[in-house]
Amino acid sequence: MTAVETQVQYSTTYTMSTTEEYMTQEDDWDRDLLLDPAWEKQQRKTFTAWCNSHLRKAGTQIENIEEDFRNGLKLMLLLEVISGERLPKPDKGKMRFHKIANVNKALDFIASKGVKLVSIGAEEIVDGNVKMTLGMIWTIILRFAIQDISVEETSAKEGLLLWCQRKTAPYRNVNVQNFHISWKDGLALCALIHRHRPDLIDYSKLRKDDPIGNLNTAFEVAEKYLDIPRMLDAEDIVNTPKPDEKAIMTYVSCFYHAFAGAEQAETAANRICKVLAVNQENERLMEEYEKLASELLEWIRRTIPWLENRVAEQTMRAMQQKLEDFRDYRRVHKPPRVQEKCQLEINFNTLQTKLRLSNRPAFMPSEGKMVSDIANAWKGLEQVEKGYEEWLLTEIRRLERLDHLAEKFKQKCSMHEGWTAGKEDLLSQKDYESASLMEIRALMRKHEAFESDLAAHQDRVEQIAAIAQELNELDYHDAATVNARCQGICDQWDNLGTLTQKRRDALERVEKLWETIDQLYLEFAKRAAPFNNWMDGAMEDLQDMFIVHSIEEIQSLITAHDQFKATLPEADKERMAIMGIQNEILKIAQTYGIKLSGFNPYTNLSPQDISNKWEAVKQLVPLRDQMLQEEVARQQANERLRRQFAAQANIIGPWIQTKMEEIGHVSVDIAGSLEEQMNNLKQYEQNIINYKSNIDKLEGDHQLIQEALIFDNKHTNYTMEHIRVGWEQLLTTIARTINEVENQILTRDAKGISQEQLNEFRASFNHFDRKRNGMMDPDDFRACLISMGYDLVRSCQGEVEFARIMTLVDPNNTGVVTFQAFIDFMTRETAETDTAEQVMASFKILASDKPYITVEELRRELPPEQAEYCITRMTKFIGGEAPPGALDYISFSSALYGESDL
Repeated sequence: MTAVETQVQYSTTYTMSTTEEYMTQEDDWDRDLLLDPAWEKQQRKTFTAWCNSHLRKAGTQIENIEEDFRNGLKLMLLLEVISGERLPKPDKGKMRFHKIANVNKALDFIASKGVKLVSIGAEEIVDGNVKMTLGMIWTIILRFAIQDISVEETSAKEGLLLWCQRKTAPYRNVNVQNFHISWKDGLALCALIHRHRPDLIDYSKLRKDDPIGNLNTAFEVAEKYLDIPRMLDAEDIVNTPKPDEKAIMTYVSCFYHAFAGAEQAETAANRICKVLAVNQENERLMEEYEKLASELLEWIRRTIPWLENRVAEQTMRAMQQKLEDFRDYRRVHKPPRVQEKCQLEINFNTLQTKLRLSNRPAFMPSEGKMVSDIANAWKGLEQVEKGYEEWLLTEIRRLERLDHLAEKFKQKCSMHEGWTAGKEDLLSQKDYESASLMEIRALMRKHEAFESDLAAHQDRVEQIAAIAQELNELDYHDAATVNARCQGICDQWDNLGTLTQKRRDALERVEKLWETIDQLYLEFAKRAAPFNNWMDGAMEDLQDMFIVHSIEEIQSLITAHDQFKATLPEADKERMAIMGIQNEILKIAQTYGIKLSGFNPYTNLSPQDISNKWEAVKQLVPLRDQMLQEEVARQQANERLRRQFAAQANIIGPWIQTKMEEIGHVSVDIAGSLEEQMNNLKQYEQNIINYKSNIDKLEGDHQLIQEALIFDNKHTNYTMEHIRVGWEQLLTTIARTINEVENQILTRDAKGISQEQLNEFRASFNHFDRKRNGMMDPDDFRACLISMGYDLVRSCQGEVEFARIMTLVDPNNTGVVTFQAFIDFMTRETAETDTAEQVMASFKILASDKPYITVEELRRELPPEQAEYCITRMTKFIGGEAPPGALDYISFSSALYGESDL
């Protein structure tokens, strides 16, 4: 029995609006077109054949469509056959009113099926009105043969046309666009038959220029093998400019019902293709995740040793190059990896959502490639990175200090070595053995002056030793040279002390032998030596190198310099007093006619030496003023850099914090549809990205600060590191929030829930999310479910049910319920999802109920890509009398969903 003979039961819940909407298109159903005799002829033949295909099951038929339905008896019988329902008992009389009563019973039955009859009355049918009779039969055909045809969410005429287009798409010379012209050459009808029964027609032998032959072939094969009666004449179709649409639709609908069984196989194939496409996409995402995770972990593995390499360079230039390399790493190399890490997390969440929505087991990455593993590796990288930057800055400060100390050490050593030059030879002389009394006393006084000078130089020697010690403690690269030079100076100093003591002992032994020494020379020597030493110290201080890091420090040096300049008048008085002693000597010599030898026997210092050195001191004072003022300008520039950086950082830091808080509110606030939320978040993300120029400018200011060797900033609590970390967290947070909305859209579309339902779920969730952090604790979750109608009172049964629900929404026992878990729970039990059993049933249809499927069947029923996917993954079927190469679709279906064989 063909499908067209099957008695179709229609649901009483069929809505009147659907039928009226379609039938509205058929109101005034062809008042003008029916004037064409060719169309009327086609409709008479087609409708008569269609009615007889059903009436023959009741053992009768009609000959003349407008005459045989006039008494209403065969019309009622036709409706009973095609509906499978009983109509009221017909009137037995042959009077006109009996006939009208019977026709009205038939029309009432048609109306009861939701069909709106327009301008069709029982009197017109009883009177044999051809136009009304054909219109009534067309209405019956629409309701019982075409209306319930549904293809890809289209129904009736549109569904039937789409079905024809899909079935004939692969065939040459066939392009179905309507139900009139597209069927004139007969190729479309032959293509429909060949598509479902290729054994009945050899399509390759058909010609487009033989329409009558093609049509007759289709009519004969359909009548002989498909039990579809001949409803049309080939000549009528070919010779009519535009065949009657209703006649063609009626005839083509018979093919749809005849091949309805094949549709089941196609539906099964579509389901399998859909499932396989999901599986292939999931596998692609898994492979992409593994690849990205491996590359990111490998980059972290290569980068950490570089950051852990803390071998210090010996020069400031080399260390500054290391700092510049680190800046390049932070500006150029790391930002793309931050994006990769964020994208990796987003891909992982999206993949897990897709797996959950397609009823697949969760994705478990390879060992060591979990999101948590990557997060831990990233955390380790940032810890090492922070330590590396601190080490770089510490080393640069150390080298700066070392350079300063090394230069100071060389300066003090040069001055000391210049002073000690020849002193050992002088102390080793035995000149006192042949000296006169006057000369020996002079030598004694000279030696006393030397001892005074020697004591004054003790501080410089101690300073040299202290600087050498600090250079050693700071691990100066040329410490060996420093130590050797310092040791030489200390050894020489000890030897000078020994020689000084020996010479003093010798002079004291002979001092009693000699008498008067010129007191004025002695006084000059005693006062000139300390003054000369003071001038040496002053010159040393005026030429002393300095390093400061703030305006306060340079102001302190300026104050000290001002204090020094304040002592110059007193020093000048002392100089004048010393020069007065020399003048007194000259005056006495002139007065008493003493012939002076031209030198002071008690000191090597001459009045000219004092004057020259005093002039040198006066020249160094303005030079020192200039150096200090230049340093003031540099520190002022540094202060401007500090304030410039602080002004931006104090804006950017709170801005980032504010944006983080705003994003935190997005996940719990309802604002329009998810698409609107997504658009708002995308705009929000673009605004954040546009703000990047401010971060880049701050990076530039930070680089200027580092290049200026500025290590502190009292004007702000925000460091560049704080800003970088906050910025990276902000980018990651907005990306994650967008991904959460994407997953909600994915969940909504996959679960088939409306935007209104999603808003209701969000409103309920937000109401019980008391902390406004996007999570509910178990007690709040219980209260939320109770408010939505769940019977979870604190009884034994209620506790068991609530425990079951908690295992679904919180499988990892975190103690909180997220909004995504809440949505999954609310839609899980009502959503339509594919299951292993459904896929297995689809394969069984393709396999014609066999427990195995062949390669040929897969390639015939599935698209090439999906077919090869199944062939390469299905295992060989074991058992029974299966042909060679038979495949096991049962275990394959189970494996798709991570289940054991059913």
